[in-house]
Formats: sequence, C-alpha cells, structure tokens
Amino acid sequence: GAAMAEARPLRLLALHGYRQSARRFRQRTGALRKALRGHAELLAIDAPHPLPAGAEDDPDGDDPPRGWWFSGPGTFEAGEAAAAPAGLEESLSAVAAALAEHGPFDGLLGFSQGAALAAMVCALRARGDPRFPVAFAVLVAGFASRAPAHGHFYREPIALPTLHIVGDTDAVIAAPLSRELAQCFVEPVVLTHPGGHFIPAAAAQKKAYLEFLERF
Repeated sequence: GAAMAEARPLRLLALHGYRQSARRFRQRTGALRKALRGHAELLAIDAPHPLPAGAEDDPDGDDPPRGWWFSGPGTFEAGEAAAAPAGLEESLSAVAAALAEHGPFDGLLGFSQGAALAAMVCALRARGDPRFPVAFAVLVAGFASRAPAHGHFYREPIALPTLHIVGDTDAVIAAPLSRELAQCFVEPVVLTHPGGHFIPAAAAQKKAYLEFLERF
C-alpha cells in the first residue's frame, strides 16, 4: 500500500572477504545491489589489516587486499585451528566504529571471512553488547572460526535472525562449513545454490533475500 511505498530501504553494513577490500567488494556485487534495489542498500567498509603484497596485486598499492584476522603471520586458512589468531579485536572495533559513524544500520551482510566476522558480531549483539546495534545478518559462504580463542562465540546458540547462503560447489569455504555455522544460530534460514565462492543474485536467491529482508 501507500505506507509501504514510503518505507526506506534497509541499510546493511557489508563486510568483504579475505583478500578483498570495500572497493573490490563493490565491483563484484553489482548484480546483488541491483537485486536489492529499493529494498536494501549496502555500505562496504575496508578490513583494518592490509595483506602482504602478492605478485598479482596492483603495484600502485592504493587498494591493497585486506583481512579481518589472521590464523598465522600474514596468512589465513579457514580450516586451521589457529593457536594464536591475530587482529580480530581491531576488526570488531572497526565494525563498531562504522556502525556508530555511518549508522543507523539495520543489519549486516558478510561474505566468506566477512561472514564469519558478522557471525561473531551477532553473537556479541545477542549477548547485549551495545557496540553492535543490528537486528539481523545475511551470511554468504560463512564459517565458524576454528581458533580455540574464538570458541566462546559459539558456546551458546546465537539468538539473532540470520540468512545463510551456501554454495554447493564452493571450493574455498566448503558447504559443510557454512552449514555448521548455521547450526550455531537459534533459527537460521539456509539457502543453498549450485554455484561456488561468490554472492549469488539470480532470481531464486533474489526471492530468498527479499523474503528474509521483508521481516525487518
């Protein structure tokens, strides 16, 4: 009705994957942003940690690839039970700062390591942490951190609404890892797609995103 037409789009803080940046994330999510147009807007932020330069990186270095935390010195493997993970506190602070400076936001959208970080933020939010005023999260190719130091995030079921997007042929974050993360939530909505390690935005996924977002 007329009232709905005036509703503002939801605002989502977007957390990119490991080896990405806000700019790289924007470049790769045109189809998603188009699918959500009028319903949700994305604002991507840079992770605080630049990665050691790789051969394929832009030699001008104005947009280095970044990460939210490391499992080893300057490296990250999702399957690794890192004994001394580094950098997570700075990333939680960066998310809190973005929520405060650019907010209000309704929810989070995370991809890969960014989805893992968003899940941790959900856990803190569900425990009442005032730094993270978000109502829901969309987690694409997410996983639960294997680092023992991060185990506390998953000890109790996380009572925040989440949509989990799982790629059946994801070779970077295998589908079982994303399903395992979904099990950490009280009432997860899980959407499987036949593709790999990307944020899908075809008709079937668009419908699922909008149905989930309509709850808010």
